[in-house]
Amino acid sequence: MCLHASAQKQKAATPAAAPSVNYDEVFKQLKWRNIGPFRGGRANAISGVKGNDKLYYVGYTGGGVWKTEDGGMQWINISDGFFKVGSIGDIAVSESDPNVIYVGTGEHAVRGVMTSFGDGVYKSVDAGKTWKNIGLTNTRHISDVIIHPSNPDVVYVAAQGTVHGPNADRGVYKSTDGGVTWRKVLFVNERTGVSSLSMDMNNPRILYAATWQHQRLPWKVESGGNTCLIYKSTDGGENWNLAIEGLPDHMGKIGISVSRANSNRVYAIVEAEKSEAGLYRSDDGGKKWNLLSNNQDITSRSWYYMEVFADPKNENIVYVLNAPMMKSIDGGRTFSYVRVGHGDTHDLYINPNNSENLALADDGGGEITYNNCRSWSTLMNQPTAQFYRVNVDNRFPYWVYSGQQDNTSVMIMSRTNGFGITEKDWTSGPGCESAWIAFDPNDPQQFYGGCYQGYIEVLDAKTNEVKDIQAYPSLNLAVEPKNMKYRFNWNAPIVASPHDPKTIYHAGNVLLKTTNGGLNWEVISPDLTRNDKSKQGEGGGPLTNEGAGGENYNTIYYVIESSLEKGVIWTGSDCGLVHVTMNGGGNWNNITPAGLAECSIHSIELSPHDKATAYISATRYKLNDYASYTFKTTDYGKTWTRISTGIDADDFIKVIREDRKVKGLLYAGSERGFYISYNGGEQWNKLQLNLPVVPVTDIAIKDNDLVAATAGRAFWILDDVSPLQQAASLLAEKKLKIIAPKTTVRYSGAASIPGLDPGNSFGRNPVEGVMLDYYLPSQPEAGTVRLEIKDAGGAVIRTYINKKDETFKPFPGGPPPPTVLTAEEGMNRFAWDFRGEQISPVVVGGFTYGDFRGHRVAPGTYKAVLSYQGATTETTFTLAADPNLKVSAADWNEQQSFLKKVGENISAIHTAILNMRKVKKQVENYNELLKDKKENKELIDAGKALIKKIDEWEANLIEIRQRNFQDVINWPSKLNAEFFNIKGLADVHDPRITNGLKVRLADLEAEWNKYKTTMEVELKKSIDEYNQKFKSANFPAVIQ
Repeated sequence: MCLHASAQKQKAATPAAAPSVNYDEVFKQLKWRNIGPFRGGRANAISGVKGNDKLYYVGYTGGGVWKTEDGGMQWINISDGFFKVGSIGDIAVSESDPNVIYVGTGEHAVRGVMTSFGDGVYKSVDAGKTWKNIGLTNTRHISDVIIHPSNPDVVYVAAQGTVHGPNADRGVYKSTDGGVTWRKVLFVNERTGVSSLSMDMNNPRILYAATWQHQRLPWKVESGGNTCLIYKSTDGGENWNLAIEGLPDHMGKIGISVSRANSNRVYAIVEAEKSEAGLYRSDDGGKKWNLLSNNQDITSRSWYYMEVFADPKNENIVYVLNAPMMKSIDGGRTFSYVRVGHGDTHDLYINPNNSENLALADDGGGEITYNNCRSWSTLMNQPTAQFYRVNVDNRFPYWVYSGQQDNTSVMIMSRTNGFGITEKDWTSGPGCESAWIAFDPNDPQQFYGGCYQGYIEVLDAKTNEVKDIQAYPSLNLAVEPKNMKYRFNWNAPIVASPHDPKTIYHAGNVLLKTTNGGLNWEVISPDLTRNDKSKQGEGGGPLTNEGAGGENYNTIYYVIESSLEKGVIWTGSDCGLVHVTMNGGGNWNNITPAGLAECSIHSIELSPHDKATAYISATRYKLNDYASYTFKTTDYGKTWTRISTGIDADDFIKVIREDRKVKGLLYAGSERGFYISYNGGEQWNKLQLNLPVVPVTDIAIKDNDLVAATAGRAFWILDDVSPLQQAASLLAEKKLKIIAPKTTVRYSGAASIPGLDPGNSFGRNPVEGVMLDYYLPSQPEAGTVRLEIKDAGGAVIRTYINKKDETFKPFPGGPPPPTVLTAEEGMNRFAWDFRGEQISPVVVGGFTYGDFRGHRVAPGTYKAVLSYQGATTETTFTLAADPNLKVSAADWNEQQSFLKKVGENISAIHTAILNMRKVKKQVENYNELLKDKKENKELIDAGKALIKKIDEWEANLIEIRQRNFQDVINWPSKLNAEFFNIKGLADVHDPRITNGLKVRLADLEAEWNKYKTTMEVELKKSIDEYNQKFKSANFPAVIQ
C-alpha cells in the first residue's frame, strides 16, 4: 500500500446572510423524545438539605441538575430552560435558608474523554424552581461551592479553571452580596486552580484551600507541581497562609475536609510519590500534618478522585472517595471498602444531623442511604448516560446501539408496543463503556464491540456468549503508546462495510480489516496519524501515570466507507489528519484541509447524494481552543471550505449528518446543542426544540427519524423530519399546506399513560398513529380548521376540528372527549390514531366495560384533507403492516369486516336502548301528570306495566348498576359489554380472526336478534296497546 500527500486548498466560506428564521419557534410542535436507558451516568456533585432528609440535588457531568423529594425514588431535572451548560461541578444548599442554592458548573473530575466545561455559577432563591447565572463565566471548572452557615449571601467558589490550558479565572472567589459581585481572594497563577475548599462550620471565618497545578493535553494528564499546596484563612478568606508542615515536598491533587465534630481536626487526601501519598491529618488546625494511611486504594488515579469527607458527628470517622469508596473509623489510620451502587465515586453529602444518612454522586448517578451505607437508592431511574457514538439497525422497531461511559455498552429498542421503553427493552452489548458497535443491519446476530486499548469482541445473539478477536492481543495498560504494536483510541472505530456487512474495519494507528469474523485481520493502511513519538509517552505525570488508554494519541478516531462507492474509505485521526483511499486501502491520500492545526477529527459525513462531497467536524478544545472547525469538500478533499457561520461562540460542532432525501439539508450536534443548515453548511441555525442543553456526540438517520447520542442525557429521537425537509417551500409560500408523512407502520405503543410520567420513569414511545404536519398561515381565532381522514375509496372515516365540544359530559365507563385538532399559526403536528369514528350513540348510565373508540383500520393508502377559510390542502400517505407480521390481505379484510359488524351491532343496541328510553320517559311524564285522579288508574297501571317491560328488556342489554371498573365483578356485564369485549379482542396487531371470535359473534348476534325481536314485536305491541288506551281516554294535548 502507498501513502500519498496531496495539496488540499482551503477556501473561504461564502458569506451567508444573517439568520432570519427562528426555527425553534417555527417547529415548536416538533418534540424530541428521550428513549433512555434509565441508567444513571457520571455525577460529580450532590447535596442534601439540612432538616429535610428526603430532599436532594444531584449534578451530572452533562445532564444538568436534578432533584428528588422522596429520597431517590424519582429524580426530576430542574436546570432545563435555565442553564446554558449541562456539566456540573458542585452544588451547595444554604443551611440557614434552604431556598437558596448555588451551583458551580464545569465538572471537577476532569477526564480526557467525555469532559465538558461550564459557564460559571447559577443561583436559585426558590429551591430550584428558577435559576439565574450570577457570573464567573470563564472559570470553566468549579470544584467546590461553600455557603456561610448563617448568611446565604456569603459564598465562596473554588475554581479549578480551564483544564486544557492556562487562564486567569482560577482560585477562590468570594461574594458577600449573594453573587451580585465577586472578588478573587486567592490566586496562585494561570496554571493553578483550587481543587478543594473546606469551611469550619463552627467558625466560618476559617477556610482551607487546596491548590492544584494541572493540565490535560490530548496525550497526557499533568497533575502536580510546586504550587500544589494547602492554604488557610482565619478571616473569611481575606488573607491566606500556607499550612504545609509535614506534607510532602512534591504534591499533586489534594482534597481537604474540616471535622465538624472537632474544628482542630482536618483531613487531607494527598497525591504524591507513592510512598508519601495518602491520608494526612492535622489535629491542630493545619499547623502540622501527619501521614496516617498510605493505602493505595485511597490515592489511585489521583487526578480523577482525591475527595475526603469528615463525619459531622464523629471526628474519627472519615470517608475517602476513589474507586472504591473507603471509610475509616479510627481517624484515618485504616480503611475498609464501602459497598455502593457504582465504583467510581466523586462527591458525598453527610446529613449534619444524622451520620447514617448519606448521599453519593458517582459515575452511575446519585444514590442515597439511610442506614449507614448498608443499602442505597437505585441508580436505574436516571436517564443521564453519556454515549460516544450511535448506530442503528434495520429491524422494526429499529434498535439503537452505543457504549455508555463508565458502564457497559447498550442495545435498546427505539420504541415498544407497551406504555414505554423500560429496563426489559434494552440489554448490555459487546465491548465496554467506550465501544463502537458494528453488525449486519439487516440481520443483527453477531455484534462487534470494542473497548479501550484495542480490545474487541463479538457477541453472538443466539448464545449470548462473547469471543475476543483482537488482531494482536496485548494488555497495553500503563504501556507507553510508542511501544505498542498498534495504538488504539479510547473510542476506537469499529464499522461494518455498507456493501458487505461481513467486512469489519477496526482502527488503531492503522486500519485493520476482517472478513471472517475476526479470526484473521489484514492491515490495509500505513500509519494514518502524525506519529509524533514525543506525544506517545506516559499518559500521566509527574507523580501518577495514567495508562488506561484515554491518553493514547496519534490514533485513528473516525472511519467511514462510502455507501455510494465500494472501497472508498475515509479516516480522521485524533491528531487532525484526514485520509482517503479510492481502492479499498491499496493507496491512501492525505487530504487534510490546508492550514488546519493539530486537532481531533471527531466525525466525517459522506453525502448520500454526491459521492465526492464530505463534511468533517474537527475540535480543538483539548488544546484550549473552543471554536468550531467544520469543513466541506465537493471534490474528494482536494479543496475544502470552512462552514462554521452561525455557530455560537464557545460552541463547536461534533457531528454533521446530511438528510437522506434533501441535498444540502444538514443536521449538526454540538457541545451545547443542535443546529440545522439548509444550504450545505453556509449558514447554521439553532434547532434545539425541547432537546436539553447537552453535548450531542453523534447522530444517526433512520426511517426519516433523527437519533441523537448525548454525553449526559442518554438517547433522544426526533420522529419524522418531513416538516424540516419541506420547510423551505412552506416558509416561502406561507399558505395552508399539509405535508406528506413518512410511511407509518400500524403499531401500538402508548406515548404516555395517565398517572405515569414517562419523562421521569421510563423511555418515551412516539405518539401512536400517523404524524401529520401542516402549516397554518394565521392563527385561527374564530374559524374552524377541519381535518378529514379518507380511505382509498374516498369515504371519510374520521373528522377532527380545532374546537372543543362544550356539550361533552364525561362519565365513568363512557367515551373519551373528542380529540381537538392542533391549530396554531405556523407548523402544527397532530397524530391520527389509526381509528375511525367512535362508537355511537352513547348510552349514559352505568359503567361500560369496553372501549368506545373506533376500531383501527387496516394497512393501505389513505388521504388527509385539511380545510380552513375556504382553502383546502391534502396529501396521500401509506399505512404499512408490521413487517414482522406474516398475514395476508384477506386476513386484514376479514378483521375489518368483523369489527365493522361488531360496531354496527353495538350502535344498533344503543340506538334501541335510547329509543325505548324515550318511550319510557314519555310514559313516566304522563303517569306523573295523571297520578292525582283515580279515573286514570287503569292508564297509569298500563304505563307502569310498560315501563317494567322496557326495564326488563333493557336489563338484558346494559348493566346500569355498575359505576366503576371494579363493579364488573359485582354484577355481570350485559350484551353491549360482550360486544365491546370481542371488539377489543379482535382489534389487535394480528388481524387473523379466531374461530372462537367467529362463534362468539354469531351467538351474540343471535342473542341480540332475540331481544331485537322482543322490541319490535312484544314491546311494540305493548306500546300500541298503551297508545290505544291513551287515545280512548281522550286526553288533551296539554294536560293541566
